[in-house]
Amino acid sequence: MVVTGTVTPAPPSTLTHADRCDRCGAQARVRVVLGAGDLLFCAHHAKAYEDKLRNAAVEWVDESDRVNP
Repeated sequence: MVVTGTVTPAPPSTLTHADRCDRCGAQARVRVVLGAGDLLFCAHHAKAYEDKLRNAAVEWVDESDRVNP
């Protein structure tokens, strides 16, 4: 058996109505997966921080086009 130091993150779950923006508390539409954890943002704050976070993100999950009742 060979063990490597590569870690593959699990795919993030779909955002739900209960997921809230870490900045303002609105419904989260974007999950930013970082090495140290995830950040959730509404579409407005995701756009505001995208330039700063996009390069550091392991994954950028944008569900802005989905409607969650």
